[in-house]
This record gives sequence, structure tokens and C-alpha cells, in this order.
Amino acid sequence: MLTYALVLAVGAAAGVVSGIVGTGATVILLPVLVFAFGPLEAVPIMAIVALMSNLAKVTAWWRLVDWRATAAYALGGIPGAALGAHTLLNLPPSVIDLVLGTFFLAMIPSRRWLAARDYRIGIGKLVLAGFAIGFLAGIVVSTGPLSVPLFTAYGLTKGAFIATEAAGSLAVHLSKAATFRTLGALPADIIAKGLITGAAVMAGTYTARLLVERLRLATFQNLLDIVMLVSGATLIWDGLR
Repeated sequence: MLTYALVLAVGAAAGVVSGIVGTGATVILLPVLVFAFGPLEAVPIMAIVALMSNLAKVTAWWRLVDWRATAAYALGGIPGAALGAHTLLNLPPSVIDLVLGTFFLAMIPSRRWLAARDYRIGIGKLVLAGFAIGFLAGIVVSTGPLSVPLFTAYGLTKGAFIATEAAGSLAVHLSKAATFRTLGALPADIIAKGLITGAAVMAGTYTARLLVERLRLATFQNLLDIVMLVSGATLIWDGLR
């Protein structure tokens, strides 16, 4: 019971963070899931949690979802995630962690550089980026920080960014979870643990909306940078261990 209490408490905190900046739940929650259930169960459990977390963000910001951008991202992301999940066992996770971690850290100054020049991407690039990020999402536990610069470069901020990124990610994680289920990696007990943990994350996410509406844009963007910094450092640390 103490283990579940810890998971639920950290899950709620992760939901608040993810609900404010659109990503970060995995960085906070995954180490606790590994401690509580072991690494083999933690990854599929996190797949269920990701579904519930993104669903909460979509429903909390429903009216702000950019459905055109969501459809473009999902068009590439769904087949990319399925392909990535099938590829999962054939690639060294440490190499992937190092590459992604370095990318996340590099995106902090890059995002600010692009924002200063008002760089924007269109629908076509969303499709291509969706496939690439979906493929990586099928291999690693989370690629949330990858979609941060993508959707901000499309021109979305605060609630619209959180809602649209979540809607696109929901499609990607559905594809990933369906593939895991087909491969036998999502038995009933794993699904149950994911639902319990995900419920706590959803509660935190709904609470976060009250905070986001009061954030200044500059504060929101600084929080995004902090999440990418923590994500990148964590992945590099895991890759070097």
C-alpha cells in the first residue's frame, strides 16, 4: 500500500507539471515506476499513463485544440509509432538515450533562436515530424520534449499548445499501446496498474489548468526550457550508466 501511495502522490505531481507545460510527466514518474514495479513493467505501464495524461489535457482544453495540426501530426505519428514499437528490441537503448538527451539540451538555445526570428513551420512539416517523433516514441518511453519546439514553431502557446500537442500525442500513444498489446506486452495486470497511476496523473492535469490560465507567456516558455533541460540531462545520465 505504501508503494501505491508513493506512485499516486508522484503521479499527481507529474500530472500538474505536465498539465502546465505540456510534457514532463515521464521524467518525474518513470523512476518511481521502475522502483515500484521494475523496468520491464514500467515501460508498458507508462504507455497507459501517457494515454490517460494526454486525454486529460485534451478534455481540459478541448475548445483550444487545433484539429488541423493534430490531424497532420497524427497522419505521420501513427504509422511511425507502430514501426518504432516493432523496432524496440533491435536497438541499444543507451545510444538512443544519449542522442535524444543531447538533442533536448540543444533545443533550449535553438528554440529561443528560432523564436527570436519568428520561425514557423507548416502542415507538411508537421506530418514528416510526426512520423519521426512517432517512430522514436515507439522505441523510447517518452519523446514529449521533441514535440515542444515543433508545436511552438507552428505558432501555438499555452492552452492551445498543451491541447494540440496532447491530441497529437494521444494518437501516437494509442498506436504504440495497440502494438504493445498485439505483441503481448500489455497483460491485464499491467493495464490495471497503468489505469491506477494514470488516474492520479489525470487529477493533477485538471488541477494544472487553473495555474496555466494565470501564467505569463514568458514564464510558460521558461518552464518549457526547464523541462527540456531536466529531460535531456536525465536521458544522458541513463545512457552513460
